[in-house]
Amino acid sequence: MQVWPGESYPLGASYDGMGTNFAIFSEVAERIELCLFDEWDTGAERRVELREVDAYVWHAYLPGIEPGQRYGYRVHGPWRPADGLRGNPHKLLLDPYAKAVDGEVTWDPAVYDYELGGDPDRMNETDSAPFMPKSVVVNPYFDWGNDRPPRTPYHHSVIYEAHCAG
Repeated sequence: MQVWPGESYPLGASYDGMGTNFAIFSEVAERIELCLFDEWDTGAERRVELREVDAYVWHAYLPGIEPGQRYGYRVHGPWRPADGLRGNPHKLLLDPYAKAVDGEVTWDPAVYDYELGGDPDRMNETDSAPFMPKSVVVNPYFDWGNDRPPRTPYHHSVIYEAHCAG
């Protein structure tokens, strides 16, 4: 699999018709792996290390990665719970900038970063991927075909719900 440097913006997974750029922010990560999953959820996982970092944004471009690709991240970093740092690469993380998510969390002890019922400062090294939803690459292009906006004049419109602060 080819891995190109990619761009640090926009954050998330951005499909451009030829491949997908992945970008994620982390100020404390020492290493980040992009994890690619097959569509049949067999548990097969391909890991790609994001080697490029600009202003704490880790990024890579993968040619040939298309919409529908399921993915997540594993962040390697310091494990110091007392300081709020819980870098645990055994836990699959959703992309906080994902435009789509597939699946649900299965509340198994593996999804917690510490040992349940034990010491909350001890790292849980059980892989959480089988129990986590996955982020999904989406196609930003939509062919509207013959559709067109209704162009209803405001004086003929009825606003039935409005956000007061907006």
